[in-house]
Amino acid sequence: MTSEQWSAAVRLLWGPPAKPARGPKRGLTLDGIALAGVGIADAEGLGGVSMQRVAAELAVTKMALYRYVPGKAELVALMVEAALPDPAELDEGLEAAAAAGAASAGGGWREQIGVWARGLYEGFRAHPWLLEATVGARVMGPRELGWMERALAALDGCGLSGAEAMDSVVLVAGHVRGIAEQERAMAGGAGAGAGGAGGVGGERPDAQLVVMLGEVLRTHGDDYPALAAALGSVARQGGQDQALLYGLERILDGLGLLVERRGR
Repeated sequence: MTSEQWSAAVRLLWGPPAKPARGPKRGLTLDGIALAGVGIADAEGLGGVSMQRVAAELAVTKMALYRYVPGKAELVALMVEAALPDPAELDEGLEAAAAAGAASAGGGWREQIGVWARGLYEGFRAHPWLLEATVGARVMGPRELGWMERALAALDGCGLSGAEAMDSVVLVAGHVRGIAEQERAMAGGAGAGAGGAGGVGGERPDAQLVVMLGEVLRTHGDDYPALAAALGSVARQGGQDQALLYGLERILDGLGLLVERRGR
């Protein structure tokens, strides 16, 4: 983002609703504009979004749209804010976990981070283009900062320094992003629409990978004995499609050791 785009995004995301400087009576809303962009990105990926395209979706001219949003960078910032789940929905996840006996009422830090990570993953699955839109230096809106606040609040009182808490959140988010990116790539890449992480023929990506590797190893298994043995174990005992939760649990195990050490 340029400094002008940065300032414009801050105004749009954090400032009071601005009135167009000139022209006829206000007929659009920022929420409506953002949701139109989200709909296009869900169907075609972020590359399908343009000011012209959103204007057409809203049945206005491109120049009319520019009176509300200066350009695509600011439009994408509004789209991210509109597409991210409300952080308050995490409370519902904690309540469900408590009802199932998987967490205490309110949840400890581990349960809270687990619900946070799974919620973030579901957000990426619902809107795969968010993976592309939420990288690099950019302005974050209230909802996105609300997600960061929830994760850091979960770690409050664990004895971690501010830097350690921030890095812990980045570590968990990086794992979630990595799994979601892999699923997105196997589902069709940047053009994959909402919920498009299902792989070819509706298969989950991990299962799809096992099938593809199995075909190769039937003739070349002797050259890759460890891989063949691991895939054979998966075929006999199951366990694929667990990369997200397996990795998350191991990260939380390690973080738990650090929290325990800080408490001594």
